[in-house]
Amino acid sequence: MSNSFDRHRRLRKTAAIRDMIRETHLRVEDLMYPLYVQHGQNVREEIRSMPGVYHLSIDEYRREIQEISELGIRSIILFGIPAHKDDQSSEAYAEAGIVQQAVRAAREENPDLVIATDVCLCQYNPAGHCGIVHDGIIENDSSLELIAKTALSHAQAGADIVAPSDMMDGRIAKIRETLDAKGYQDTILLSYAVKYASAFYGPFREAAHSAPAFGDRKTYQMDPANYREALREAASDLAEGADMLMVKPAMAYLDVVRTLRDRYDVPIAAYNVSGEYAMIKAAAERGWIDEQAIVTETLTGIKRAGADIILTYSAKDVANWMKQGKF
Repeated sequence: MSNSFDRHRRLRKTAAIRDMIRETHLRVEDLMYPLYVQHGQNVREEIRSMPGVYHLSIDEYRREIQEISELGIRSIILFGIPAHKDDQSSEAYAEAGIVQQAVRAAREENPDLVIATDVCLCQYNPAGHCGIVHDGIIENDSSLELIAKTALSHAQAGADIVAPSDMMDGRIAKIRETLDAKGYQDTILLSYAVKYASAFYGPFREAAHSAPAFGDRKTYQMDPANYREALREAASDLAEGADMLMVKPAMAYLDVVRTLRDRYDVPIAAYNVSGEYAMIKAAAERGWIDEQAIVTETLTGIKRAGADIILTYSAKDVANWMKQGKF
């Protein structure tokens, strides 16, 4: 009697067979580790809503760079906590700004590290918005000059990648024009092309001290219900000169990650954001889930959806598990 069904389980029979035919492989090289730097000395302050993630002064940050380098993490993205805020977000583009200092320090600690910087104005001005605010309006065009100036200052400090997250229209073209005019044609432009106005950013507001002083960010970040709009955003940014595209957040938007991967032949990044990280940490601390298994499944799913680069606060945990042969 012949079988009338397929025996798919043959290929799942042993761990060795499952490993041999596995389709998606997560590597430490796929992970970009976000870091928060601030002024001061001997500061290593854990962020309450993000266990295991810290505000770091430059001296502590140098030690962190050494540690992650030993773990094999090869790329970081930097977020700065300024010493002061003003309406022009002046520390965002200051030569001695905190991100600029951190770029130089990381380059000294590990010349081979890939250094990306978040380019935005929100944590540098009292309004907490990603563009210049005038009479309660977040202005688009007047913000572009300062956003580009910030990106340029990061490139001058030695950043390999500048990643504008502000979602102002035209900022990619303005940054590319500014970088090229100043001789930074080789600086990579990673656009937060598809950034949704998401509730998953909650813990980040605490981490970056960047909660809006009024209103919200829905006039410039995308509506979570929209899919076709994401394709228009991505197409615009590529046309303006972006080298890579990012989707943020990751987990609730894997359909968008997959579509960008299928449609465009450029590297695709996905940001496994603070709220996603915090939910897993909180459940693991209560013993409700197996943290390593959940993180592995989550990041593998993001990779399977098509992300080449995954920005994740779990990068150190994953690198440690891999080093210990547990991943």
